[in-house]
Amino acid sequence: MRSLNMLQRVLFLMCPLLVCAPVPRAHAQTAGNRPGASEKRATIVRVPDEAIRLDGRLDDAAWKDAPAITDFTQKEPIENAPATQRMEVRFVYDNKAIYVGARMYSHDPATLQAPLGRRDNVGAQAEHIFVSFDTYFDRRTAYTFGVSASGVRIDRYHPRDDEESADSGFDPVWEAKTATDAEGWTAELWIPFAQLRFSEEEVQTWGLNIGRFTPTLDEDDYWVLVPRTDRAWASRFGTLQGIQGMRPSLRMEILPVVGASSTVNANRDLNDPFDDGHNVTGRVGADFKMGLGPNLTLEATFNPDFGQVEADPAEVNLTAFATRFPERRPFFTEGARLLTTPNQSKFFYSRRIGARPNGPAPGDYIDYPEAATILGAGKITGRLQSRTSIGVLAAVTSDEYARTALASLAGISKIKVAPTVAYGIGRVQQEFGRAGSTVSAQVSTLHRDLSPGDPLANLLPRNALTYGADTLIRLKGGEYELTWAGLGTFVTGEPKAMEAVQRSPEHYMQRPDMDYEPRLDPTRTALSGYSQTMSFNRISGRHWLFGISSIYDSVAFEANQVGQMNGADGIQPNVNVTYRETVPGRFFRTYSIRVSQQNEWNHGWNRQTGTVGSTVNLTWLNYWTSAFTVTRLFQTDDARLTRGGPLMGAPQGWSASASFGNSATAQTRWTGSAFASENELGGTARRASGTFSFRPGPRWQLSVAPSYERLTDAQQYVSTLSGGRPETYGNRYVFAYIERSTFSTEFRMGYTLKPDLNLDVYAEPFASSGRYYDYGELLEPSSLERIPYGPLDTPPEVLRNRDFNVQSFQSNVVLRWEWRPGSTMYLVWQQNRDARYPYGTRVGIGDMFSSVRAPGSNIFLMKTSFWIPVR
Repeated sequence: MRSLNMLQRVLFLMCPLLVCAPVPRAHAQTAGNRPGASEKRATIVRVPDEAIRLDGRLDDAAWKDAPAITDFTQKEPIENAPATQRMEVRFVYDNKAIYVGARMYSHDPATLQAPLGRRDNVGAQAEHIFVSFDTYFDRRTAYTFGVSASGVRIDRYHPRDDEESADSGFDPVWEAKTATDAEGWTAELWIPFAQLRFSEEEVQTWGLNIGRFTPTLDEDDYWVLVPRTDRAWASRFGTLQGIQGMRPSLRMEILPVVGASSTVNANRDLNDPFDDGHNVTGRVGADFKMGLGPNLTLEATFNPDFGQVEADPAEVNLTAFATRFPERRPFFTEGARLLTTPNQSKFFYSRRIGARPNGPAPGDYIDYPEAATILGAGKITGRLQSRTSIGVLAAVTSDEYARTALASLAGISKIKVAPTVAYGIGRVQQEFGRAGSTVSAQVSTLHRDLSPGDPLANLLPRNALTYGADTLIRLKGGEYELTWAGLGTFVTGEPKAMEAVQRSPEHYMQRPDMDYEPRLDPTRTALSGYSQTMSFNRISGRHWLFGISSIYDSVAFEANQVGQMNGADGIQPNVNVTYRETVPGRFFRTYSIRVSQQNEWNHGWNRQTGTVGSTVNLTWLNYWTSAFTVTRLFQTDDARLTRGGPLMGAPQGWSASASFGNSATAQTRWTGSAFASENELGGTARRASGTFSFRPGPRWQLSVAPSYERLTDAQQYVSTLSGGRPETYGNRYVFAYIERSTFSTEFRMGYTLKPDLNLDVYAEPFASSGRYYDYGELLEPSSLERIPYGPLDTPPEVLRNRDFNVQSFQSNVVLRWEWRPGSTMYLVWQQNRDARYPYGTRVGIGDMFSSVRAPGSNIFLMKTSFWIPVR
């Protein structure tokens, strides 16, 4: 009950964002109000209910009364040329839904390329069509619905005026059917009004675009063409006219979810009281969705389960910073772009919600929770008719406890490792001007329910607030963009918790050679800072593009409670210039040459980063691609190498990379890349990776992606010891060379029984080794040199073996069946195997494959949801 009350408080605190948002009534814009808008118009015809039988054949009489759209233009391969194959698209609607009927003619139907696949996984290998609706007619946002010739559905939401900016997490309830015949193929789409947001106008005018992709011809056709050199989307649409008398519905849906899982561990320790070889759990939850008027949607999830989500790839991380993994959980990916800011990673990192606890739990046997339980989460998203976009998210995670036992004593202890945490995130964005410029405000909050006597109160801050604003000014019809974004942070907690924040790798405010404020203050109970980003870019144009940017992070800027950052205390000016050619020539279809220069100084004006580089991207006439990059790294000072000690010199060096790939439309695809780098201390890196995918049949897709890395790091941190010289402030900062080798391969298999019944298999064997040698301590601050240790003067603390040999095997087998529209069943089998050995023998390919024999666990999961449209 306490957690639910906290959720209520967070929702209450977020309400001012909705109340204070500007909501003046405004009429939808007309096509002529936005530069570059098309004058094309299409008409939709009203038909009686059930006049269309959805079978993909276009044989219903209602289609004959609908005018056909036939004027399509190539974007590829010959920009502005007429489409080489005819297409007819018609629109009708009844009281419940819009129907799209499309006939795609083909010169040779026998060559139709239409492999099956999972929803939204069509790519460039399958012929498909799509329609995009700008339902608010605001010339900025759009819904896209499409289908491949084999019936695989595609749906996207475009939150801004950019064809490439699309939210693939948008998964409305709709249907599509296709059929093939001697003339080509046909498609029918059924899109319920209840799944769309639109205004309350009696007579609707929507923006519209239509596209078709034919992989056998490498041809992209559009009703309204956005030139290759422009970055735009909804602002260029034509119009769809004829919808009358349709009012937005209440749009209420309930999605109960039930699931059960079983974990089997065949290599258990018989003395471990927490591992009896198997564990069975059940879970009941629910998702809820409801429209708040015609423009906003409330979504909530209670006790969610994300067992079907693919695990993160294996790694060996020897840095001081956590790896940022992508978000894959459906609730947090859908609509996420409404919470996206120009400095997104600093503002909000959704994987903080439900992350693994980090409280200590000592013992010989430990049953530690893998994640914090999400009791509930809710979000409100939408775009008002006043051109105001709103995104609000709130979530609560529960207390988590670890169970521990000692081998020498009977009994089990229960230790709290995570408190109840409430999160609140909100963002309001107002669009203005004919070009679609924006201004935004955002806030994120975190509260940990920590009493003063709670041991965790000395480890974790109690409250965190991030607030900010940003603006995007689009100039000359969107050809130029000026961006500014600012964030402020305010974190509070007990003195020991705040000292831990100041000593964290993102700050290292205890550095002994730090001669500027603020510095470490062990009595501090609050920390505040700020960050700002500015950039000016030319994003559209025939040949020349450029970008100028700067990032300023104050010393005490702390966004790591709700967001993620790898360091504050930085001043970063950067510049880049690109020359490109988008018109096919004698050798290339397109090419670009980019030169960039990056810098960073801390507030003591010690240079932290300095690079200059160039990248060449080539697309050959046969659509094969190549890319080459060369970078020069300058000698700098690094404030993080010594892990809180003085500055240490970072060596100058160079790096180069190359990548190649065949046409994305090929049924058999391959890519390859190589990377090499060296520096003046003898550090080297060599990486090679590739992908190979093929389709042995229209229902199958197989791929393998091997990678190999071998590197020598000349500045691997080992330890900080006392008893040092005055030059290093009485401490010894010990480093070593490390030689590392890593092999890994991702195997994937997809089998589609039918478009809504798919089997996906993922497996990744992994092996990595590391050997430490040539230990020594930092000679003096800002130096590259070290005092080497000989056999007789190596400190005992350094002598312990740090070498490692790690093996890991992860796999995920998921059977996904959408057994009725909106209702999905998952059957999942996961394997997690790992082993670690204290020797640094270089791993080989055989070690990678032998990881399948490492000890581990098997997890079996069954989950199903039931979509219930209330209205």
